[in-house]
Amino acid sequence: MNDAAPKSAIITPTATDLEIKDAQLIFNAVWSDLLERHGRERLRFPREFIWLGGAPGAGKGTNTPFVAEARDITAPPVVISSLLTTPQAVALKNAGQMVGDREVLGLLLEELLDPKYHDGVIVDGFPRTKPQVECLKLFYHATLQLHAEFRGTPLAREFRKPMFRIVLLFVSEDVSVQRQLKRGREIRERNRLVREAGGTDLLEERATDLDVGLCRKRYKTFKDTTFDALQSLRQIFHFHFVDAEGDLAEVQRNIIREFAYQSSLELSPEVYDLIQTIPIAQQLATHARQELIGRLEQYEEESKDLFCKVLRFIDVKMVPIVRAHAMSGHAQINSEDGLLDDPVALRMMIDVLSERGFLATVDLHRIEVPERINPETWEITCRTKKVYRIDVRYPPSDIRRGH
Repeated sequence: MNDAAPKSAIITPTATDLEIKDAQLIFNAVWSDLLERHGRERLRFPREFIWLGGAPGAGKGTNTPFVAEARDITAPPVVISSLLTTPQAVALKNAGQMVGDREVLGLLLEELLDPKYHDGVIVDGFPRTKPQVECLKLFYHATLQLHAEFRGTPLAREFRKPMFRIVLLFVSEDVSVQRQLKRGREIRERNRLVREAGGTDLLEERATDLDVGLCRKRYKTFKDTTFDALQSLRQIFHFHFVDAEGDLAEVQRNIIREFAYQSSLELSPEVYDLIQTIPIAQQLATHARQELIGRLEQYEEESKDLFCKVLRFIDVKMVPIVRAHAMSGHAQINSEDGLLDDPVALRMMIDVLSERGFLATVDLHRIEVPERINPETWEITCRTKKVYRIDVRYPPSDIRRGH
């Protein structure tokens, strides 16, 4: 009797399955080591993580201080290549290869327990492989579990909800190779001058920065491993894809645009659910101009008579006062015109002024004015007078006085 399973029942593990399994084994081993050495209450990791990746020559080192400033992070970055200083690691790096995932993860998590990273940290160079990506997911869930476990306890402030951001600086292969070779030439020339001066402060001359073939191999390693691996994190963490091919100022502008306000990552799920219906100011401003133009076109099409009355009111009653205050850029106009009783007319006025570059606000003041007195009872009958106080601000006149 043959007890072997039929061929149709045999399931061959895929490469992804094996990578996930390997990652679970790696992470569990590293996490167990941390628990044994420190204890659960001492596993206090940073609140904000910026996982910085990028193509060779994309400017990670150059832009790290700028990213830190943008996120108000004061701790020094954790650079994976600096953590890996063993002879075996150096040999692998010089060959354009990478160090073992377990070694990388163990050194990294141990470093992240340093209290100086408690409020935030930038990690340069992790994750780079699919198993490292899976380990990152497991690490995130482990820190979430710590947050939930200590929530409502005296240690809650030490275990805040973690915030993970993935930042990928991207350049094309040609730009990457060009920058790697340029860096290699500059370091070699600097070291030559230092040696001639009798100094010993030499920078590392990477073999991968001096050979075109190795430069291209390094970029291919990035594209085939790091780039593809990071893409899988788009659906889990906020993913910042930064075009890093321009000059430094342009790249930094791209970084600022990418670091938009993300309440869903910074607030607890309970708080975010309560406030998410309130619009974000930046999002409102993005389409404000287009919406303004649309309203003005609608006024002309659907309420042309009222629109023309509003335009005449602005031109005849407001513009002379605005011109008179051009030096200060601030005019205050009081009006009892009944036209403004119509809320549509009031909106038209504000929109027209906005389109012309003015910032207008309107306050309605109700004033009780005596109208008659009852001679028998001395009762005073008043009427309500409505006064619209319109505040208009605009750039003041720039007059340069001669000397």
